[in-house]
Amino acid sequence: MNPIRRETEDALVGLIQAVRATGYAFTTVTPASHARVNARPGADWARDLGDVLGWSRPFREGVVPPDLLGAMYRAGVIETVEGGARATIRVSSLDGELFLHSAYPPSATDAVFLGPDTTRFVSAVIMHLSERDQPIHRAADIGAGSGAAGIAIAKRAPGAEVVLVDINPAALCAGRINARAAGVGGIVPRQSNLLREIEGRFDLIVSNPPFMIDRSGRTYRHGGGAFGEGLSLAVVEAAAERLAPGGSLVLFTGSVIVGGTDGFRDAALDLCERAGLQAQYREFDPDAYGEELDDPAYAEADRIALVVLTATRPA
Repeated sequence: MNPIRRETEDALVGLIQAVRATGYAFTTVTPASHARVNARPGADWARDLGDVLGWSRPFREGVVPPDLLGAMYRAGVIETVEGGARATIRVSSLDGELFLHSAYPPSATDAVFLGPDTTRFVSAVIMHLSERDQPIHRAADIGAGSGAAGIAIAKRAPGAEVVLVDINPAALCAGRINARAAGVGGIVPRQSNLLREIEGRFDLIVSNPPFMIDRSGRTYRHGGGAFGEGLSLAVVEAAAERLAPGGSLVLFTGSVIVGGTDGFRDAALDLCERAGLQAQYREFDPDAYGEELDDPAYAEADRIALVVLTATRPA
C-alpha cells in the first residue's frame, strides 16, 4: 500500500463498510500457511469474497457482487491479471472489526502486515487493559502497522489520544483508514522512528515490533540485532524514557533462545530495573516459527519463543 489521496481514502473506508455489511469474516494466517493453502488443487481462482479479499486469489467475472466490485474499482484496489482480476489489498477480522492491509504475498519492503501475531498482540493488550486500574489519557502504539492494537485501545479508552507510530507511511495510511472504518476517535497517526519525533509522556505504550532476521530488510519483519531483538530492546529503552507515572509498556515480541538462555529477557529486564520499572515477563508460546531455524542466521538457536513483557512505572 502506498500513501493515497483523501478521496481514495474515503473510498477505501466505504469499501470496508460495504464488505462488513455482507457479513464477511476472515482470519489471516501466516504467509507459510497461506502458501500451503493456496497451493492446493482447485485454489487457483477465487470462488467467493473470502478467496478474493482474504486468500488474495485472482477472480473472474461474477464472483464479486456488482456493488462491491464497483466499490473496489472506486477505491483503486483491483489489478488486471491474465484471465481476470485481483485485489491489491486484504481485509481481515479482529476484535470485532475489519482491517485493511497488504495483499499476499507481503513481499514489498513497505508492506502493511497483519497476521496471527497481531491477534496475539491485541489479546495481550486487551488483557492488560482489563486488569489496569489507572485511567489512560494518552497512549502510543509503536510500529502500529494496520493500527489494530491502537484501535483496540481507543475502543476501550474513549476520550484518550492514541498515537499510531510507524516509520512506514503506508502503515499510517492503513491505520487511519481502519480507525475511520471502525468509527473510533482519538487516533493520531504519526511518522516517527520509535518516539524520536513525538513529544510528551504516555500512560500506555504498546508494541509488536519486527523481531525476525529478514534478508530482504522488510520493515514489518526485520528486527535487527544479533537475533532480531534490536528493535524490541529499543522499544523498552523508549518506554523507559517516556512512560508517565503509573504508565505501562506492553511489548509482544519474539525471543531467540540460544543454549537454553533467553538473551532478550535478560537484557530487557536489566533495562527495566535500571529505569526503575516494575516488570513481568512470560513466554506466550515457547516454540514458534520453527521453519525459520533452517535459515543459517538461526544456526545457533534452540527455538524462537513468543513473549510478553509488561513494565510499569510506579505512580
